Amino acid sequence: METFTIEGGRPLSGTLRIQGAKNAALPILAAAVLAEGQFHIYDAPHLKDIEVMIEILSALGAKAVHADGCVSLDTTSISVTHVPDDLMGQMRSSIFLMGPLLARFGEVTISRPGGCAIGERRIDLHLSGLSALGAKIEEVEGYITFRATQLRGTNIFLSFPSVGATENIMMAAVYAKGTTRICNAAREPEIVDLQNFLNAMGARIRGAGTDTIEIDGVSSLRAVSYRVIPDRIVTGTHMLAAGIAQGHIELTNTIPEHLTALIEVVRSCGVEIKTHHDIMEIKSTARPNAIDRIITSPFPGFPTDLQAQMMVFLAQARGTSVIKETVFEGRFKHVNELARMGASIYVDLGTAFIRGVDRLSGAAVEATDLRAGAALVLAGLGAEGTTVVEEVCHIDRGYERLDWQLQQLGANIVRKT
Repeated sequence: METFTIEGGRPLSGTLRIQGAKNAALPILAAAVLAEGQFHIYDAPHLKDIEVMIEILSALGAKAVHADGCVSLDTTSISVTHVPDDLMGQMRSSIFLMGPLLARFGEVTISRPGGCAIGERRIDLHLSGLSALGAKIEEVEGYITFRATQLRGTNIFLSFPSVGATENIMMAAVYAKGTTRICNAAREPEIVDLQNFLNAMGARIRGAGTDTIEIDGVSSLRAVSYRVIPDRIVTGTHMLAAGIAQGHIELTNTIPEHLTALIEVVRSCGVEIKTHHDIMEIKSTARPNAIDRIITSPFPGFPTDLQAQMMVFLAQARGTSVIKETVFEGRFKHVNELARMGASIYVDLGTAFIRGVDRLSGAAVEATDLRAGAALVLAGLGAEGTTVVEEVCHIDRGYERLDWQLQQLGANIVRKT
């Protein structure tokens, strides 16, 4: 079991280039199934989830190499439409293959997906969306099979703006006959990136980034080269790291517009943030001020994927802050671990009340999921003494060598086996 050992109290400084976005790269890799040919996907981060997706694509018949941040993918020989059970169970994002496999081959079989244990994450919107396009769905003994001779465009209303469902429907609809309209669609930047990738392949999609997306079906797509957008959650994590440990850092390869909600909150707490094109400069020299209330919500609201990191930031703020989690009901598992470090946090009915303390204390803590793990690392940066974070395999699912990234900013963090 690998752990991170962190000696806190060292201000951060230096420059770091932000990795490509995991949550953009995964659906883009899945979408490559829609066409035959050689793809080159640049800025694909070296992460466990990316490697699992590549394993799945290889098991389906693709040929893939991931080197120097580029996935070279030949999809010509894909012929299998049953996603392997063991790989499906390792990563929830494997469900992105439902739409493209169904669209290209008329059939796909999956088992129930795995992933982080952060609360209920049903796939009913995926199922109802594909069904609306004309797929026949059969579920037997834990396997779900989709079949369709010809998908047909239709109007689909999502009861919740699910990112995954929006993307799966988009990918399936590119080959549907006629026009598909997704209403109450998710608006996340990763969906815009998927639209841009699909359109580069020859799709006809418009509206990504708004609540209505329209897809005119086409008869064929082509393989392309494409660069994935920067990871806004990794960017936000490092912004908050600078606020927690204090210091002065510069982040390159960013898109500040993707983090407007976070930037406004962190600035209001007293941290200096400057942006110029793809560069963000963060400077913090004192304990932050508390904030009255943060409510997580789908983009462009405050991201649930930064809630845990934000809680650590506020755990050492001056005053009492409130965070209400509205997206995933199981996303407060880091609270008990932060309590080991001296944080004063009370949770009631999906709301955390955080009374800032002067300083956290180092302790042995366990990462229970990806973002909780990142938050505990940030807590260790700002704590007095030594913090040991266990189960860092969760962190490796979303951060490309987080220990190395923080070392570039002067943090005293070591990975141990």
